[in-house]
Amino acid sequence: MIDDQFTLGVEEEYQIVHPETRDLRSYVSEIMEEGGRTILRERVRQELHQSMVEVGTTICQDLGEVRTQLLEMRSELDRLARKGGLRIVAASTHPFSDWTTQKITEADRYHTIVNDMQDLARANLIFGLHVHVGIKDKQVAVALANQVRYFLPHLLALSCSSPFWLGRKTGLMSNRSHIFKRFPRTGIPDEFESFEQLENLVKLLVKTHCIDTGKKLWWDVRAHYLYDTVEIRICDMPTNMEDTLALVALAQALMAKLYLMYKRNTAWRSYERSLIEENKWRAQRYGTDAMMIDFGMLCERPFPELADELLEFVAEASDRLGTTDKLQRIRQMARQGTSAHRQIEVWDRTQDMRAVVDWLVEETMHGI
Repeated sequence: MIDDQFTLGVEEEYQIVHPETRDLRSYVSEIMEEGGRTILRERVRQELHQSMVEVGTTICQDLGEVRTQLLEMRSELDRLARKGGLRIVAASTHPFSDWTTQKITEADRYHTIVNDMQDLARANLIFGLHVHVGIKDKQVAVALANQVRYFLPHLLALSCSSPFWLGRKTGLMSNRSHIFKRFPRTGIPDEFESFEQLENLVKLLVKTHCIDTGKKLWWDVRAHYLYDTVEIRICDMPTNMEDTLALVALAQALMAKLYLMYKRNTAWRSYERSLIEENKWRAQRYGTDAMMIDFGMLCERPFPELADELLEFVAEASDRLGTTDKLQRIRQMARQGTSAHRQIEVWDRTQDMRAVVDWLVEETMHGI
């Protein structure tokens, strides 16, 4: 730990599928009812759609604690789903299930969202990974959230798991990103000069009835409105749990490295949101196959080269956090691809979306 900070909290959203028809099934209420009495307890939550289940760790002191909880929660979710003859899947879109057939969770919060955004909310049948990194000082949290924006497209490229939508190969490695950007207050956020500026924005949006709380700022990164964390929200939901752990380790090391620079009165160079969005588009379209823009060198470069440089950049922090060995998987992911690549390979070989779901079911529980 560095200055007793950089604790971790991880939220994952899973699909609930039928192993024979391979489609999404509404079963989260049953999981919630029994899960609340098991080791999951308050760590399991329902979401907008009844075919989605969310789990979240408690505050973890290090990556080892995250690993223990993710193993425990994924294993228990699988057990509870199997009791109903179902399975869980970790991926950001289902290959073919239709959002128009999905049941909405009976809760005031979700009915408010649907009433506000109508079909944009109903069609938001996507699943993600959120990583909270503990930062005690709100001013520091805002400063680091500003700087980490540059690296968000890199994290997206490494997590892509949503190449299909409604039975079609979309041509995107992260179709989830495309779907979610239809919501207001999403994407790469603006830069904020201070926590007060961010707070004043939230107050204005609440006063003018745009939002009721800061929870409805759905940006790709945010200094959390309630917790003492910076929350990174850009990632697709990785299928293999080891990929998730590598991404969590990278997010933590990035925040820690930027903090070390901040303490030395230095900072990562600021770039305009529109430029960062260009790299986000490339990550969304091509994943780890992208030619990303190196804004410092003013040229395009293959993503694996940038991934290597990113690991060198965070090496000081990862050494101090004890996660350098875990980050070596990032090199493998950058060169061999992500869940999106594997799903497309299965589809190209079989021309069968059910076979893609079968692979997802198996890979979700690989090594668990």
